[in-house]
Amino acid sequence: MKIDDFDFELPEKLIAQTPLKDRSSSRLMVLNREMRTISHHHFYDVLDFLEKGDCLVLNDTKVLPARLFGTKKDTGAKVEVLLLTQMEQDDWEVLVKPARKIQIGTEISFGDGKLRAICVDTKEHGGRILRFRYQGIFYEVLDELGEMPLPPYIKEQLEEKDRYQTVFAREQGSAAAPTAGLHFTDELLEEIKQKGVEIAFITLHVGLGTFRPVSVEDVTTHEMHAEFYQMTSETAEQLNKVKNRGGRIISVGTTSTRTLETIARDTGGNFEERNGWTDIFIYPPYQFQAIDGLITNFHLPKSTLIMLVSALADREFILEAYNQAVKEKYRFFSFGDAMLII
Repeated sequence: MKIDDFDFELPEKLIAQTPLKDRSSSRLMVLNREMRTISHHHFYDVLDFLEKGDCLVLNDTKVLPARLFGTKKDTGAKVEVLLLTQMEQDDWEVLVKPARKIQIGTEISFGDGKLRAICVDTKEHGGRILRFRYQGIFYEVLDELGEMPLPPYIKEQLEEKDRYQTVFAREQGSAAAPTAGLHFTDELLEEIKQKGVEIAFITLHVGLGTFRPVSVEDVTTHEMHAEFYQMTSETAEQLNKVKNRGGRIISVGTTSTRTLETIARDTGGNFEERNGWTDIFIYPPYQFQAIDGLITNFHLPKSTLIMLVSALADREFILEAYNQAVKEKYRFFSFGDAMLII
């Protein structure tokens, strides 16, 4: 598999810059793998494609206001910091710009000293480990000083912080939103439950892997950055029951998919209470053990995410669907439209 096998032409004007006012009114492309059909709908129509006994699996990670703007203590130079992963206590893995100016021992001040940090280690790709110092509760300080970490392809300012957060977000720790979940409203979730479709929650905190492009020609040599995940015993029991009675497990987002497949791979196709770090990289050919369907957004060309969906629905079918999406002017990426693969 070569990186160019997952390329397609995407006009920049199709990259969604702002979220729709109504989350569930985005468009929905439905891919039927068995029939090899592509049909066009709105997201609230997803109800028509779910059956009693199915189970939707949602990632309940909550995005931190993880982008901080500070100054170097010694020179006053401006520094941008993006929190990625909490290592232990007040140590965080971060991305910094400009990275070359932040070396071990460098001190940074945020919000006139309300939050301070010292660099204690350096990583590749501009990564650093910062040790933070503050008064009070870290997340409250972060909420006051931080901004939502929108992807670099979004140029517009986000008017409402909550629009880059799912309505079911509850476990703090993510550097980016699980964007397939952004289409759900409380009302739509209630309608889904009333139809007899179960809802299950897992957690994967989105980290550096989201921001790292594939830079190798041979896809198989790309290394994913590890991200923290967890599944409760209640969710594991729920999913095992669904699978044993023949219900479909439909993951919402590539993050949910990677979590489910990590656990199923390690347990012989079953689910059990687990937490840890996953660097699973799913690309064709791949034998899925956990999921029967997927709801996802439209992804970047040559990205690990389009490789994952190509493993589920086959590369040629996915590229055909993406070309249709471009022709039909679907909105792409984080605030864009959705695809259901069944």
